[in-house]
Amino acid sequence: MKKHLTIIAMAAIAFLASCGSSDKTAAPVAVQDEKPKVKIANSTVEDVEQLHEFTTTVEAEVKNNIAPSSNLRISKIYAEVGDNVSKGQKLVQLDASGLEQLALQIENQKIEFNRISELYKVGGASKAELDNAKTALDVNLKAYNNKLENTVMLSPISGVVTARNYDNGDMSGQAPILVIEQIAPVKMNINVSEPYYAKIDKKTPVSVKFEAYGEEAFPATVSIVYPTIDAATHTFPVELKIANKDRKVRPGMYGRATVNFGTKSHVVVPDQAVIKQLGTGDYYVYVYNGGKVSYNKVELGRRMGDKYEIVSGIEPGAQVVIAGQNRLANGVEVEVIK
Repeated sequence: MKKHLTIIAMAAIAFLASCGSSDKTAAPVAVQDEKPKVKIANSTVEDVEQLHEFTTTVEAEVKNNIAPSSNLRISKIYAEVGDNVSKGQKLVQLDASGLEQLALQIENQKIEFNRISELYKVGGASKAELDNAKTALDVNLKAYNNKLENTVMLSPISGVVTARNYDNGDMSGQAPILVIEQIAPVKMNINVSEPYYAKIDKKTPVSVKFEAYGEEAFPATVSIVYPTIDAATHTFPVELKIANKDRKVRPGMYGRATVNFGTKSHVVVPDQAVIKQLGTGDYYVYVYNGGKVSYNKVELGRRMGDKYEIVSGIEPGAQVVIAGQNRLANGVEVEVIK
């Protein structure tokens, strides 16, 4: 009985299956994907200024430490930090209490020397006595002049006082009493890559911007191109100067110097064409040719508004993709839309 029921059930299932498939096609229909749609633009060739930026720090043209040759008590300091001073201006008066006594001693020695000199002429004094009197007078004259020079400190340059280390009445020590820095002009150094050694000279245009003054650019000149290249870094130092007549630029300021190395003809593309590969410092551009795109790695130069200079990676006259890159891969066929 059980065997009979099983046969009947199997026959019913087979009948239902044949009925359900009698009016339908068994083969699936293939669906063809659409080509990615892209917008393209023509690259151009332009003469691009080769501007390179270097970081730098301002230094004074000259820096002088105002200090006596020997430690003396300070009678009076005539300048404060921030004061502008002129060359030859009196800055410090040191204790000169011993000068009067030394001057009186010198006057007495002059009288004695003149007396011995007259005696020597008539045979009343020996050559040794004359020489001894002359030596004693010369020694004290030199000591007086040294002490006189050491008690009045004059500014050797025109500049600004940038440090004061003592007060009136202090005994001078190892530190200078004042520091004077010449800040008109000021100078700074940059380290330039070896390939540019033959492309920079004293006529090369330079401008410098400082954080304190935002986008204001200060014209600078190349004052020294050092004659050797560092073997480890393959760079060479270049000294720049800013006239700084208004004294706005001060030593210690951080600056960004832009050097113009002339112009070069390079491919230029719209900035929408440039893609940065995630997780790397590499940049790519899709180039359209014959209905397909190729994924070209490029070396970027300057950004100029809404365009990029391409140093290498794209041939002149190439058509580049500027929209629709998210669906692309190397060698994919595309449909160009306006």
